[in-house]
Amino acid sequence: MNWRVVVIIAALLGAMGWWWSSRVEPTRDDSSVTPAAAASHSVACTLPPRVAALDPPLQTPVPASLAGFRRNDATLTPLAGFSIDARVLSRRDYRSDREARYAPTDLALGWGRMRDDAVLGRLTISQSARWYRYRYGGEPPIPQAEIDRSAANMHMIPGSDGIADALAEVKSGERVRIDGWLVEARAPDGWRWRSSTTRDDTGAGACEVVYVCAITRL
Repeated sequence: MNWRVVVIIAALLGAMGWWWSSRVEPTRDDSSVTPAAAASHSVACTLPPRVAALDPPLQTPVPASLAGFRRNDATLTPLAGFSIDARVLSRRDYRSDREARYAPTDLALGWGRMRDDAVLGRLTISQSARWYRYRYGGEPPIPQAEIDRSAANMHMIPGSDGIADALAEVKSGERVRIDGWLVEARAPDGWRWRSSTTRDDTGAGACEVVYVCAITRL
């Protein structure tokens, strides 16, 4: 075989290799995608400072540059930045009340010792009518004041359809991180819904109304 034949064969093999590689889909490497990253959803809105992992909820001032948000016919005025890393104690979906137009899901969230199995195993937790309740037999597993300041029922206003879908997948017992804003919602007919801005209150008005910009199931 002379050198001209060798050159021609090599050229043909190279052309065939290029043609084949152009038709084969590249293989995606998912090794760098962690479960937390895969479960993270966010919407294009200004995020507040983020709470450190396993710390109590972080509440921060609203920057002067931050405008309000819209959800259906309501204007949402930010009252504080809000970032929480917590355990889901219970979840409840709503469809028939006025608030369901804006927040179709409530999450009862616990932090500190209210995320511990030993504590939660002695509590019965439920949600209804936009309230969160707990019961226990005998002595409480931790001081009742600590229970009250380490857990809360929170009304979740999704910032996008993607956030709404992510909230729909959240299950009781999971750990989640939620970043967004505590808000006051107002509708043209005078209806108003205002978030609590402290973790120490109880009773009517003690729930947080959260406009959710990002959620991660941890």
